[in-house]
Amino acid sequence: MLNYFNFLLHQLKGWPQQNYYLFFFSLGCQTMTLVNQPINLLTVITFIGTTLGVLCILSISAAKSVNGVLGILSALCFIYVGYSAKNYLSIGEQIAYMITLDIPVLLSKEWNHNMASKIRKFTGKIWVIAIISTIIVYFISGYLIQRLTDDPRPWIDAIAFSISLSAGIISFLRYNNQYFWWLASGLAQMVLWYISFTHGSASLAMFVNSSVYLINDVLAFTVSPWYNKKTRENMQQMEEEYYLSH
Repeated sequence: MLNYFNFLLHQLKGWPQQNYYLFFFSLGCQTMTLVNQPINLLTVITFIGTTLGVLCILSISAAKSVNGVLGILSALCFIYVGYSAKNYLSIGEQIAYMITLDIPVLLSKEWNHNMASKIRKFTGKIWVIAIISTIIVYFISGYLIQRLTDDPRPWIDAIAFSISLSAGIISFLRYNNQYFWWLASGLAQMVLWYISFTHGSASLAMFVNSSVYLINDVLAFTVSPWYNKKTRENMQQMEEEYYLSH
C-alpha cells in the first residue's frame, strides 16, 4: 500500500509547468466562488469535486495515470451535483468515465507504465467511426432522457454526454485526437452548466470548472506530451528512471 501511495505521489510530479499554474488558478477561482455563496452540502461537494476534477484532467493531459483515482473521487461528487441539478445525463457521463476510463486505468498495467510512450493518432477510418458514434449516442441519449425523465435540458445534456463519453473512450485507447472531443466537451459543458445556473439548478462553480477544462484542452495542443514531442521525450525518460529505481 505504501508503494502505491508513493506511485501516486510520483504521478503528480513532472507535469508541464502550465498545468500547475492552471490548477492553482482554478483553485483560487473555485475558492472565491465558494465563499461568495451560501455554504451548504451542495456547494462544498461541488468545490471538492471541481478541485479533484481539475487535477484529474490535468493528469490526463500530462499522460499520468493518477487520473484513475482522481477521476473516481471527482465523479462521485459530480454525480451528486448532477442529480441536484436534474442533469441526469451528467450522472451517466460520470458513471461512463468510471467504467471506460478511471477503473480500467487503475487495472491496466499498460496505462500505469510509461503512458507517454504509448500515444498514437487516428487514421481516417477511425475519425469517421468516432464522429458517427458520437452522433448516434447523442440522438439515442437525448431521446431516452427526454422520454424517461424530467430533465429540463435533455438535448443540451445529451450533447455534453455524447461528446464526453466518446472523449473518455478515445482517451483510454491512448489516441491524442481525444483533445478535439475534450475541447468540444468543454464548450458543451459550459453551455449546460451556465443554463443550469441561470435556471437556479446549479452552482456557478460548475461553469467555472468547465471553463478551466476548456483552457486545459487548449494547452494540451501545445505543451502536453500528447502533442509536444519534447515534453513526451522528457516524460518518458523520467518514467523509465523511476521504474528502474523501484
